[in-house]
Amino acid sequence: MSVALVTGASRGIGRAVALRLGEQGHDVAIGYSHGLEQAEQVAGELTALGRRAVTVGGDLGDPQAPGRIVGEVEERLGGVDVLVANAGIASAPTGILEVALEDWQRMLAVNLTAPFLLAQRVFPGMLERGFGRIVFLSSVAAYTGGLIGAHGVTVNVIAPGLIDTDMLPPEEGVREQLAASRAVGRLGRSEEVADMVVAVVANAYMSNQSIVIDGGTLPT
Repeated sequence: MSVALVTGASRGIGRAVALRLGEQGHDVAIGYSHGLEQAEQVAGELTALGRRAVTVGGDLGDPQAPGRIVGEVEERLGGVDVLVANAGIASAPTGILEVALEDWQRMLAVNLTAPFLLAQRVFPGMLERGFGRIVFLSSVAAYTGGLIGAHGVTVNVIAPGLIDTDMLPPEEGVREQLAASRAVGRLGRSEEVADMVVAVVANAYMSNQSIVIDGGTLPT
């Protein structure tokens, strides 16, 4: 079966995606930044499913990290057939005038540059094998996916909105208020985003699309 690399897979949506892909028969590389113990737990769950699983750590704010991570996956599992660029960071809510330049640059490095570098690194192997699936989660890089969406390689973006993960504000009552703002009356679940990722990976005809999962709040 194919080899999948999921970044930010030690928790939240990335963890759910990694497990879903394992359930579908993929061998999975669990990318993480700081959560080694959590990443190893995910790897253990995948191994229990009979899949090969490895953990690969790195700071995606370092432009050398994406190439090193993919190289390590190739050495340990083989060529990457499915890339799910899920890792992302967010700054504290603030006005545009208060955003520090270093915070802005790091968000760009992790959320935009790293997915591009990962895709750039895995694409030649996908092209050579005539198969590939690249999925960006909430990255504007996906909107130029048509540049490489050919020769059996599809590129799509999945944009989740208000998913019940630890990236939501921790203050008491905030989750209830956010849930009430959704058309379906609740927050989304990581597993629901993972189901959509698996569906996109399985679909060879859909490419260059942006799929919103937000409980029906934003019409598309």
